[in-house]
Amino acid sequence: MGIVSHDILAAGRAFIEREGRVVERRLAEVVFDGADPAGVIDAVRAYRNADGGFGYGLEPDKRCPASLPIDVEAALDALWTAGVGVDKMVLDACGWLSTVAEPTGAVPLAFPIIERYPRAEHWSDWTYVPGLNPTAGIAGRLHRIGVWHLWLDRATAWTWTALEQGFDDDAHALREVLIFLAHAPGDASRFAERVSQWMVELKWFQLDPGAEGYGVTPLHYAQTPDSPWRHLFDDATIEGHLDRLAGSQQPDGGWPITWEPPGTASTLDWRGIETLRALETLRAYGRIG
Repeated sequence: MGIVSHDILAAGRAFIEREGRVVERRLAEVVFDGADPAGVIDAVRAYRNADGGFGYGLEPDKRCPASLPIDVEAALDALWTAGVGVDKMVLDACGWLSTVAEPTGAVPLAFPIIERYPRAEHWSDWTYVPGLNPTAGIAGRLHRIGVWHLWLDRATAWTWTALEQGFDDDAHALREVLIFLAHAPGDASRFAERVSQWMVELKWFQLDPGAEGYGVTPLHYAQTPDSPWRHLFDDATIEGHLDRLAGSQQPDGGWPITWEPPGTASTLDWRGIETLRALETLRAYGRIG
């Protein structure tokens, strides 16, 4: 196991400072410098709409200003990373989700309104269909920070029922499901053995550290060594992916992305997000000394 030098950490931080959004810059200050998380709350609030949802490309694959469930998920991730608990913005977002969800509580990633604005090519009508991605993930994130809300009750019940019926979705949806199983109230143990079975034929999953191109890797499922899903992967696989992650830093200090966002600004937004994620993961696994 190699140790990433302080120079690589410094170069990654410098990239975020130079090219990243205020959200990632504030998050980096909290994660690495112990800064006050109030700055993250303020940065996330800039993406909030009057209806209580979040938009304006907080998740940068679309530039739509309208509130979308995927942007609520992005807001929850930022607030959790900063250590923010049950903030009023979070409860307002639950209220908004309740107005756009199906009666079951399920929500889609996005709505057709995104077609009025620049968006990545893969953001099309499939994102308008309610499913485990993102319902399970949003519910799991809300349980993680201790939220109670009527919409969350419905979404949680729907997710358990959907999982009982089986899982045949892709690697992105499994990431959402694993967050749910780790944090939702209920007996997640009955699904523990099924997770390995579900993983066998996942679309977009890269178990091999040497795989090329876009994909979800074991480090997306077990971002820290104390993750409840770390046991799904042997040490050699994790170390191989850590080597790959450490070796992917670009000369400008940032990490690359392997898909096509809708524009230059979105590309830099994503690179800031991925650079922060890479640094957090490498630090968690002891690769940054």
